[in-house]
Formats: sequence, structure tokens, C-alpha cells
Amino acid sequence: MGYDVARVRGSIPSLGDGWIHLDPQNGMQIPDRVSTAVSTAFRGSASTHTSGHMSSRRSAGLLEAARQAIADLVGGDPAGVVLGPDRATMLAWLAESMSSRLGLGTGLVLSRLDEEANVAPWLRIANRYGAQVRWAEVEIDTCELPSWQFEELITTTTRLVAMTAASPIVGSAPDVRVAADRVHAVGGLIVVDAAGAAPYAHVDIEELGADVVAVNASAWGGPQVGALVFRDPELLDKIPSMSLNPFAKGAERLEVAGHQYALLAGVVSSIDYLSNLDESATGTRRERLQLSIGSLQDYHDRLFDYLMRSLEKLDHVMVLGAAPSRIPTLSFTVENTAAEKVSEHLAQNRIGTVAGIHSGSRLLDALGVNDEGGAVTIGLAPYTTRYEIDQLVKALASLAM
Repeated sequence: MGYDVARVRGSIPSLGDGWIHLDPQNGMQIPDRVSTAVSTAFRGSASTHTSGHMSSRRSAGLLEAARQAIADLVGGDPAGVVLGPDRATMLAWLAESMSSRLGLGTGLVLSRLDEEANVAPWLRIANRYGAQVRWAEVEIDTCELPSWQFEELITTTTRLVAMTAASPIVGSAPDVRVAADRVHAVGGLIVVDAAGAAPYAHVDIEELGADVVAVNASAWGGPQVGALVFRDPELLDKIPSMSLNPFAKGAERLEVAGHQYALLAGVVSSIDYLSNLDESATGTRRERLQLSIGSLQDYHDRLFDYLMRSLEKLDHVMVLGAAPSRIPTLSFTVENTAAEKVSEHLAQNRIGTVAGIHSGSRLLDALGVNDEGGAVTIGLAPYTTRYEIDQLVKALASLAM
């Protein structure tokens, strides 16, 4: 049957609240199967997976299933999946663990396109140990991150590159593989934040060439759980452990706190939900994910084109950037109106958007947008419809009156 947005909407109870949810950056709406999986697991799991009790064995099963589900999502090895509270916390732990690689005489490359989660931890380490930081800059007009600059930015002293697979603010999706190949040629590593890309694209850790990929389950309708996926699980035993358990091995070396096993059940259910967006999808979960995400992309391509054409008709609205390779999210400004006022006006019309970015945005600073009142950020979701876009455009048009 293919992609059926009505069927998808029917699986998400919160869509009955009368609001139009165009703020997936705050977390997509949660399918009923995910909340059911979490509540069921809360009743049957224990707070540990290491004892012999039946509920503890259930917790162990949930932990194993969550590692496998995340591995299926990104094409990785479940032995390389590290789980924790959210991807920002996980990246902070990773930076602390890798700090011994970044001292005087070494360098790292960061990206202006990235969210703060994949910038701040590395800056702290660089400032602490004296590593040189170089920045990959965006094109002001298109918001692209040109790949040619990595040839100059990555030198023989570069030990790490941290960059995004896609910006949830302006949608730009840079060519990660170019940076990965370059940094690997000088013996360095690349950490890729795929939190923005995972809900919209078929993520493949091998194709990206990433050494570590970070994702957040809330980005696709799962619970607040983050994950790091190591392309080579053996790397986990070569970096300093962050665990409170002195005997921790593998993924557990970066799992500082205990797990919320019920939430891990929700992670598995949310990835199963993604894999079944297209009813005709068959085969392994990885194969079903590929087909379902492909069908979702086809649907979003048409819908996003309609969104862009509709916004172009509004003379007082300016969309930021025009990258040819992108995910269906964008930011815009409204002439003579601050972003907070625009978002408030849209909320009065029961339309949810993001005004400004929590903790700020180096990207919007670099574009000069924050000096002029900021930008409103929106994005499509598996449940977004053309009718909802029409309501957004109608509400924005009334601001010109």
C-alpha cells in the first residue's frame, strides 16, 4: 500500500489535541505503541539487569533489544551501541573519555552548522588541554557547509572532527564522507551527530565513514534516550572508561549511570514504528527501515516542495538557506517582527513552532539572524499534512495585515 499519512496519524493519540505540531526539534509526537511499551515494561522490569531474578532478566533482555534496534537504525554493530539519558549527555561523556587525545600540539575541527551538543563538550576539552580549534564555516546565502574546506582545515595534527549529518535548524546536510576520509588519512577520528538526520534519512554508519554516530530517540517519536554507536566496537576498550564499574567492558565503559529499562522498551518500539511506516515493508528490520524511510522521504519531498512554494508567496517571510542536500526542516524570519512574537502568534492559532534555539545557536549567530530578532524553526514529521501547511501559511499571511 505504501506510505499512508492518515494511518500514521491514527497511531499517535496526541494529534487529537487540536494543535498543528511543526516543532519536531522539540521531539516528535509519540505513537501509542511506544507509550504502551514503556508502561508495560515499567511493570515487569527491575532496576538492574545483573541479578538472577525474572524481572532482572527481563531488563537484560530490554537492554540487549535496545542495542540491537539502534544498531539496525544506523547499520552498526550492537556491541558498539552505548545507551544513556540523551545524546547531549552522551557526547559530553565521550569528549571527557577522548580528552587524552587532545592536548598541546594537536587540533580538532568543529562545524558552525552543528548544534551545541556536538560543540560545547569539545570546546571545553580543547580549552582545558590547549588543543587548537578550527571551524568549518557555512555559506551565508545557502547555509551549506562546503566540503572543500576540510582539505585545509584537517592537517597532520588533527585528532578529531565533530560535525552534523544534517542541521535541524536550516536543514542542510553536508557531505560527511569527505571530512571522514580526510581525517582518517591523518590518523584522526570523526564524531557525527545524526540526531537531526535519523528521523528523515536512511543513516548508514559505514557510508558516512563515521567512527561514532550520536542519535536521540525523541527525535523520531521515542522516549528521551540517547545513543552513541561506535563503528568499531573494539575502540570502546581503547579509550578511558567513564563507568562507575571498574570492571566495565565494551559499551558499558561509557554508560555512567544506570539504565531506565522501561524507556529502552520504548526505544525498541519507536524504531519498530519507523520500520513499519510503509505497510508494504518486509524483510529484516534494517531492510524495512530502508524501505519505510525511503517512502517517507518521497512523501516529504513533495510536501516540503509545497511548503517552500507556499512560503515564497509571502513577501514578508524570508527562509534561511537553500542547500540542495537537506532534510525537511527550515528556519525563517518575518519582516519587522521578532521570532518570539511570530511564534506566539502562531501558538494563538494552535500551531507549535520553535522560536530561537535552546542554549542559543552558533549558526544563527553566524548568519546574523539573532541580531535581528531571531528566527522561527519548523520541520515536517511523518504525520504532517498539506492542510497543516495551509494553516501555517494562512497564519503567517495575517501578520502582514
